[in-house]
Amino acid sequence: MKVAIVTGASRGIGRACAVRLAKDGYTVVVNYSRSEEEASKVLDEIKSAGGDGMTYKADVSDLAQVKQMIRDTDRKYGQIDLLVNNAGIVRDAFLLALNMDDLSSCMELNVKGYFYCAQQAALKMFRRRQGVIINMSSVSGELALAGQSVYSATKGAVNSLTRVLAKELGSRGIRVNAVAPGFIETEMINALSDEKKEEYLKDIPLHRFGKAEEVAAVVSMLASDEFSYITGQVITMDGGISL
Repeated sequence: MKVAIVTGASRGIGRACAVRLAKDGYTVVVNYSRSEEEASKVLDEIKSAGGDGMTYKADVSDLAQVKQMIRDTDRKYGQIDLLVNNAGIVRDAFLLALNMDDLSSCMELNVKGYFYCAQQAALKMFRRRQGVIINMSSVSGELALAGQSVYSATKGAVNSLTRVLAKELGSRGIRVNAVAPGFIETEMINALSDEKKEEYLKDIPLHRFGKAEEVAAVVSMLASDEFSYITGQVITMDGGISL
């Protein structure tokens, strides 16, 4: 048995990762902070496909809640093999219109939340001298998009964190990588007008948006033993928009 925790797994990319990892044979902890009904649907999908796991409500920007989630998971299953740091928010605004509350909440969840989860999961992985941490980054961490100064800053921090943790934890058998998606078909993209979608598509060489399941496939790949010599990498999957 292998155990995975996927944060922010009630929808979008997190949901796709949870379902894919369950198909790969992982027992999956479906973390959520607000959408209990959606998280339960994800767990139902996992179980109907023959997998197993549990839902777990925790705000990953709160260290006490993260500690409890990691502790409860370890007590229930006896191990944590994989952490997918996915929970995050987008707060788009031009610099002069930036709301300080949005700045703080984005930093708290997208940066501190990743630190908290990685630290607490690594403490359990140390015991067995093995484990994988995969951070969900974004092409925005490298590509300058007007209005995304805060989001881009948090994802740039995730990229740097990934590389440093790979160095720090490698000697303990823990691999750390990141996936940096571009425009993916999620609620955020679906809410855009057709005109805005076409504007973005013009800049993407493959002329289509990615699918959450495609991101999950890369996560699955990085988590597998077949790719056990890869660590400290940020895998960009953006249809070529950053070229």
